[in-house]
Amino acid sequence: MVLSELYQLAEDNRIEIDYFPMRQAVSLSLPEGFIAMDVDKLMDTADEKACLAHEMGHCLTGSFYNIYSSCDIRSKREACAQRWAIRHLVPTQELAEAVEAGFTEPWELAEYFGVPEPLIRQAEELYACTQ
Repeated sequence: MVLSELYQLAEDNRIEIDYFPMRQAVSLSLPEGFIAMDVDKLMDTADEKACLAHEMGHCLTGSFYNIYSSCDIRSKREACAQRWAIRHLVPTQELAEAVEAGFTEPWELAEYFGVPEPLIRQAEELYACTQ
């Protein structure tokens, strides 16, 4: 999924995206269908894509928590949002096809999919657990 498709998916789902500086957070999402991103904290398009997909994961799966939630609840909600991001940015079949085409190093796959390398490593872990 390319960045423009993520933005279109947000629009199709009536998720509003705004950009403004934040003290600590790079991004956040609210159950009302709102995502905020601090573009000055994003390194490149790959970071923007991963960040937006993660926040979209919160919105589209309903994986929200409040600041008073236990660490257990927070980690479950974050994991759910990140799984959504991984499945949409690095689909398992496309990952298999890329590996078959010779892209085997995490940095190569990151460039191929246009995502940060840590997301590729997370995808490898996720798909290893589901096979």
